Amino acid sequence: MLVNLRSQWADDVDEELPLPEYPRPQLVREQWVNLNGKWDACVHSPAVEPDFSASILVPFPLGSTLSGFDHILQPEEILTMRTYFENPLSAGSERLRLHFGAVDWACEVWINDVAVGSHTGGFDPFYIDITDALTSDSSQKLVIAITDPTDTGTQPLGKQTLTPFAIQYTAVAGIWQTVWLEPIPHFCIERVYTETAIAAGTVTVNCDLSDAKFGTQVNVRAFDGETLVSQGNEVVVDGSVSVTLYFDDLHLWCPTDPFLYDLVIEIIDANGDVLDRADSYCGAREVSCEPDDSGHMRLHLNGSPIFHLGLLDQGWWPDGLLTAPTDEALKFDIEATLKMGFNTIRKHVKVEPARWYWHADRLGVLVWQDMPSTVFNMVEFGKQLKEGVKPEEMEWESISPGKDPEGFRSELDAMLHALQLFPSIVVWVPFNEAWGQHDTNETLTHVMGSDPTRLVDGPSGWTDMGLGHMRDHHLYQDAEQLPEAESGRATVYGEFGGISLYIDGHSMFEKGWGYTKTESVEDFLTSYEELLAAIGSLIPEGLAGAIYTQTTDVESEINGLLTYDREYKVQPEKIRSIHERIL
Repeated sequence: MLVNLRSQWADDVDEELPLPEYPRPQLVREQWVNLNGKWDACVHSPAVEPDFSASILVPFPLGSTLSGFDHILQPEEILTMRTYFENPLSAGSERLRLHFGAVDWACEVWINDVAVGSHTGGFDPFYIDITDALTSDSSQKLVIAITDPTDTGTQPLGKQTLTPFAIQYTAVAGIWQTVWLEPIPHFCIERVYTETAIAAGTVTVNCDLSDAKFGTQVNVRAFDGETLVSQGNEVVVDGSVSVTLYFDDLHLWCPTDPFLYDLVIEIIDANGDVLDRADSYCGAREVSCEPDDSGHMRLHLNGSPIFHLGLLDQGWWPDGLLTAPTDEALKFDIEATLKMGFNTIRKHVKVEPARWYWHADRLGVLVWQDMPSTVFNMVEFGKQLKEGVKPEEMEWESISPGKDPEGFRSELDAMLHALQLFPSIVVWVPFNEAWGQHDTNETLTHVMGSDPTRLVDGPSGWTDMGLGHMRDHHLYQDAEQLPEAESGRATVYGEFGGISLYIDGHSMFEKGWGYTKTESVEDFLTSYEELLAAIGSLIPEGLAGAIYTQTTDVESEINGLLTYDREYKVQPEKIRSIHERIL
């Protein structure tokens, strides 16, 4: 029997303006317009014109309860959506950008029946300059047409499938993050990311710019609360500039003290006029992988070893699927993780909205960020597993058939580009197991070169090729002996545990699925404590990190420490006390 679950935040959704918060905390401008709310919508074939006979609540994806549009988009169908807005531009030379936090998967956009742009990629933010398509009318029309092949295609899609089963979930399509308008000047700040040098006491603020002419200057000021603690400036030479800030006493970011500096960034012309201004922030921290006195490789933060004890976090919701109902809901999973005594989250084959990473930065949690994987044939995988074939020995062309290296690389780079600012992200995970894995060492080398400020896990589970900062094993049986360490690489369990516990009234199905089964809270606590004791015993032998499966139940999967609708299965203090006694 299928149970319709709702989280505690579902009733807090404002249908006039859901998710009203500013969507891009890493680069804030004062003037913006939120376009979330009810849009006209319809699903149709390519041969039929859209009739907009239904409505959908943006930014909740098609098929989610909160969207109000109960339909799973098929590969041959088009989802077309329409809304109207007023032109926010004032008289002057500003441009107007239309921002999408994320659209799954491919879309084309029209303003006032003029085609203005298109995009592919289900997890990355993008914008379109729509200035030239605006009219003098008070009302402007926005139409977006969306297609999504889901698991019939080769694109990164994470856990989505048209046939949900076990560890694969309901297909998602459409807009699933905030849509917004932003007036910007011709000369503008596009992106900000930082690099820390603890020994020098510096933070370098890197700014990507648009149309900034030679001779203009970028000024950066850093604040601790209201106090100005550092400032610097550099003359623009090309489309980017790096400003190094010097600190008398550099306040470092870490989970126990997640301190963030506020940044004010301005482009100044030769006359001293401010051409653009944006607010940002930074967390000063360094990440490395270093040997301890026994020669075991350890994960380091700010020069000191730190054991990464984390949760595998899917980021799915019973009422919003990929989209949390509210901003309070979005940060709840992070707060629950910390409350249970974990210090790490592995964000599993999903990219979250920017505000999730901002919450992670503010609350103080280490993040392993997965790249969303491509198609995975669960039926074929189960067949080979039943025949006794070990995962690392399976025929992967039949299990993970769809590979598009060029498309994958494009979306991988988009993820790296969008998330580079957030200090909580300390590890990139380009591949999960062998789900769409290809050109492994070439891809890992590319990621390490693109972002030397973080570690690269390579890959997480199964088909390791000898590269990456971490040798990542997946453990769903007793942890009796640590696998043999590899020179220069930290040994981690990127997944372990998966103890299931069914909670009546809080599960979508009467019978759920898990790696191991318990019947009561007491049984679960006994099993969990025994497993963590085994993990704890491996730390002196060289184990550098371990990620427990998982934060919440998802659909038929009931491995969570929380139910799918976000109720604790076990009091968080009991989980925390186990960690404190053992680790």
